[in-house]
Amino acid sequence: MKTVKLSAVVKKLDLHVVRTSSDYETIEINNSEINRPGLQLSGFLEEFPYRRIQLFGKAELAYYKAMDMELRIERVRAMMEYDIPCIVFSHYAQIPEEVRKLADEYDKTLLISDRTTTRLISALDEVLEYFLSEEDTIHASLLDVFGMGVLLMGDSSVGKSETALDLVTRGHRLIADDVVEIRKIEKGLLAQAPLNIRHYLEVRGLGILDIQRLYGTGSVRLTTFIDLVIRLEKWQDDKEYDRIGLDDHTTELLGVELPYLEVPVKPGRNIAMIVEVAVRNQRQKLLGYNAAQELNNKLIANMKKDTEEHRKQLKNNKK
Repeated sequence: MKTVKLSAVVKKLDLHVVRTSSDYETIEINNSEINRPGLQLSGFLEEFPYRRIQLFGKAELAYYKAMDMELRIERVRAMMEYDIPCIVFSHYAQIPEEVRKLADEYDKTLLISDRTTTRLISALDEVLEYFLSEEDTIHASLLDVFGMGVLLMGDSSVGKSETALDLVTRGHRLIADDVVEIRKIEKGLLAQAPLNIRHYLEVRGLGILDIQRLYGTGSVRLTTFIDLVIRLEKWQDDKEYDRIGLDDHTTELLGVELPYLEVPVKPGRNIAMIVEVAVRNQRQKLLGYNAAQELNNKLIANMKKDTEEHRKQLKNNKK
């Protein structure tokens, strides 16, 4: 099971640290969900998800302050007897003094955020999902082409980087070259380049190129979701390539099915242009239009019409 250090989450979200426990640097979070402890403040501790981050929003704090002091201490003490990772307060709320003292007594971490409760929940969900997501690293290039994330795969020296450079010169945006880091999150496969090679592209004969410096900040992106996978391969005369496009093919990455195309490469073929057209065609399919299927339907309709007319003609001839 993947985990993330609480300190990494605090740093990522720029949370204000009021108090750290003695084991703060070693606390691990293994659940992307959080808990708003309204039930626990009411005294119900069965099925208490204590391993999650405990969030006091404006409602929880108002409910807590409506109690008398003795009950406040009793309820918070009952929570802190569990091995909770931390308590975080939204709206940059002032933490009640008795909560601070109990945190000292039970050695718990207290945090504050200036975000509203809803925004803090959203930020925590996003960050925890990212850190705890399934991940993989593959050899490929990744670009944003007409707003779609296109993963270019293929054997070494097949022309992935050259195609990527050609697409950049056509106004598209580079995310990664050679090495792509992929994370599986709820919305799909989020991909990026490793930090140390971000925005760099290697072309045989030229060497390493800094795409951001050469073409400006508009030529690169930090991340994108993968929408289409295109495998480039050297043209094989004895292989039959798809010339119609009636059948939609997919490939699987981290358990996610993605649209997949194989594009043969040989001198004289404009691969960058083919990638652009493939993206436009995929967008049309997403909108419900498939050119190959439309043509096939027209041909079938015409064949049926011709067959029917032929039958009528034969029938008339018999008369």
